[in-house]
Amino acid sequence: MSSDGSQRAVPYYCPFCGEEAFLRPHAGPENEDAEPASTHGQWECRACRRVFALKMIGLLGRVTP
Repeated sequence: MSSDGSQRAVPYYCPFCGEEAFLRPHAGPENEDAEPASTHGQWECRACRRVFALKMIGLLGRVTP
């Protein structure tokens, strides 16, 4: 992954139903009247029809014994 954050983390399966073949980047609201929203990092599963987001929170601190 590049340091500028332009790459997406790609899920290998849907965290809800486990499907692998029907994952696509989420394109946004289907309703044309809805306001455009950021869909960066959002994925949709066309098997279970859920939309979810991947987000890195941070790194754990180093634990020394």
